[in-house]
Amino acid sequence: MKTSIRTRLEQLDARLAEIDALLAAPETGGDGNAFRALSKERADIEPPVALYAEYRKAEADLAAADELARDPSLREFADDERAAARARIDTLSRELATALLPKDEDDARNVFVEVRAGTGGEESALFAADLLRMYVRYAERHGFKVELVSESPSDLGGYKEAIARIAGNNAYAKLKFESGGHRVQRVPETEAQGRIHTSAATVAVLPEADPIADVKINPAELRIDTFRASGAGGQHVNKTDSAVRITHLPTGIVVECQDDRSQHRNRERAMAVLASRLRDKERRERHAKEAAERKDLIGSGDRSERIRTYNFPQGRVTDHRINLTLYRIADIMDGDLDEITEALTQEANAEKLAAIGGGDG
Repeated sequence: MKTSIRTRLEQLDARLAEIDALLAAPETGGDGNAFRALSKERADIEPPVALYAEYRKAEADLAAADELARDPSLREFADDERAAARARIDTLSRELATALLPKDEDDARNVFVEVRAGTGGEESALFAADLLRMYVRYAERHGFKVELVSESPSDLGGYKEAIARIAGNNAYAKLKFESGGHRVQRVPETEAQGRIHTSAATVAVLPEADPIADVKINPAELRIDTFRASGAGGQHVNKTDSAVRITHLPTGIVVECQDDRSQHRNRERAMAVLASRLRDKERRERHAKEAAERKDLIGSGDRSERIRTYNFPQGRVTDHRINLTLYRIADIMDGDLDEITEALTQEANAEKLAAIGGGDG
């Protein structure tokens, strides 16, 4: 184990003992905020400290086996004990490295998934609808709740733009690497000659912001317009001006919501999307400043950057960031994204480990 990692674990071990003493103190029990903060910190650091205790026991077992090996009559037994201790140390080393990874404060949040048609006209809008369905099916596979917040249909049943809210445990952690440009290569239904076309759509995955706690929005900087929602006809035609369009004047960000019959509900949803976009904008600007010279796994954060290609004639999906190609496009388009999302997460974790594990061994 690297000295830098062992030092960090020793610090956490000492801090856990300190927290336990503070939690036992009468004055902490009388301060609800302090008690909650300490309890949360304890919950965060207790897992790696427990693993470190197991790691030290495995090291002690290895040392004991080395001592036993000095007796020729016990050497075979000692060799077995040493092999078991080394295997345990290797496993615990990997688990500890993962446990020490810096946590993304947004990982546990719900998300807004925004899908927009790009180059390719009507085919691009159809592809955008396919991508949205892929994310909805993925969410359903994981037991997440999906709510369509806003949609702008195209003439042939695709989406010029659509926004869905996906709520579930660690939704952002699972979907955060989907932001970027997605390219499709296939024969469109509208293509009479059977030629393969290339079109694109962009995806933005935004952690859901708390409009009150996370972002300070000055009401004076908003223009809020109401209008009649475009219904599907018949009984579904909206007879009132329930649709809402909110424009954030300083940034020019515009959010429309018309999927609910209630103007109040549409306004609430639009404000939630606006807050998430503003928070994401601040976050990306901060990260760009902090990492001006280091390219992150998810690229520059530019959502026009191509991250993945879906080639239907060859039945393949390629993620260009990690050079992963899978030949099961039907399953992936049906929401079976786990192999891709897990590979992206592992790559991101490997980069984080390289950053924190630098130093001596």
